[in-house]
Amino acid sequence: MKVGFVSLGCSKNLIDTEMGISVFKNHDFEIVANPEDAEIIVVNTCGFIQSAKEEAINTILEMAEYKNNKCKYLVAMGCLVKRYKSDLEKAIPEVDLWISVDEYDDFWKKISTMIGKSVENDYMNYRNRVITTGKKMAYLKVAEGCDNFCTYCAIPYIRGRFVSRKIEDVLEEAEALAKDGYEEIIVIAQDTTKYGIDIYGESKLPELLTKLCEIDGIRWVRFLYAYPESITDELIDVVAREKKICKYFDIPIQHFSDGILKRMNRKTTGENISKVVSKIRREIPNAILRTSLIVGFPGETEEDFEILKNCVSDLKFDRLGCFMYSKEDGTPAAKFEGQIHSATKKKRHSIVMELQKDISDEFLTSKVGNDYDVLIEDITPNGDFYVGRSYMDSPDTDGVIFVANNGEDLMDKFVRCKIVAVDGYDLIAEVV
Repeated sequence: MKVGFVSLGCSKNLIDTEMGISVFKNHDFEIVANPEDAEIIVVNTCGFIQSAKEEAINTILEMAEYKNNKCKYLVAMGCLVKRYKSDLEKAIPEVDLWISVDEYDDFWKKISTMIGKSVENDYMNYRNRVITTGKKMAYLKVAEGCDNFCTYCAIPYIRGRFVSRKIEDVLEEAEALAKDGYEEIIVIAQDTTKYGIDIYGESKLPELLTKLCEIDGIRWVRFLYAYPESITDELIDVVAREKKICKYFDIPIQHFSDGILKRMNRKTTGENISKVVSKIRREIPNAILRTSLIVGFPGETEEDFEILKNCVSDLKFDRLGCFMYSKEDGTPAAKFEGQIHSATKKKRHSIVMELQKDISDEFLTSKVGNDYDVLIEDITPNGDFYVGRSYMDSPDTDGVIFVANNGEDLMDKFVRCKIVAVDGYDLIAEVV
């Protein structure tokens, strides 16, 4: 049978999708890209915030239309299923099988039962997953779940407590990826800076990054989601020292007002955030700093928002994403007094993004004339430009670099390029 997958949400969810694909391939199913050709369609859902939930439901309903064609079975898996399985079963009868994140050990057993095949033991695992992120970049998930229990976030209730993988297992997977030709390894977890604490009693991220750099074939090592209170001097020193590590810090801050940070159950203060940012920039002058913020959190006053605005202007993050607070079922913040009107959230969001646009323009303009190594991953439909990333660009969240097509085959190669212009949030370059 032919199977099609749709993966929604974060890169951690994508790894689950890749493991699911591998299970089907192990049993000689054909994986197809076009849902029109699929006899089984699997949607891996996200249930993080309201917009993600809406996208997941709309995608499931869209895929259900193919049951009027070749599709015989529709499967929904993932975070949304974990949160709302019983409600979804009643609301969307077109789905033949719902698989929650805590049922992944029985993934193939459930699929086998659905299609009427004999039940065989098979498990989703990291080593056999089918990489879907191109020929050169692969994600490396080092832990599952989260122990931070931020009051706005449902992840601990969906994914459970923070559980690290053994460092030997992670390195073994990384070595296998390198042998398969993957040159950029992106380390991910809900909070990468907590990696290893549950197993070894201390963060093992600095050690892990160092050992990844020792693997032949790996050219870039990138790590995402480093919480500010856990960015240690040791971690900064490792990033500064190791040439293979991209000088890139993704630091989800969410706010700068101490009052709001406390209500969010964040383990830091505005002053500590500023100190961490200053230290990184002092120790690693070419480091790229990315963050994410939430506006409209319950109880956010005009004074709190003013603090947020001032810190955005003062700290000048190179990359910044801003989200309007989403009231999530089962989280403490959903019951907080002082819920902010949607119009106020939208206004504050617009103000922050306008501030950041000027900062981004200044940041990108400063790169014109500089040379960078660019990993080419795509080409524009008209063929005029290749599309790639430098160490400054994390996939799917940051901008890209459009490299003028000089007639050479540059796909899946690292190419030295000179930045010649800015185009919105992207850069334009030429091969040196």
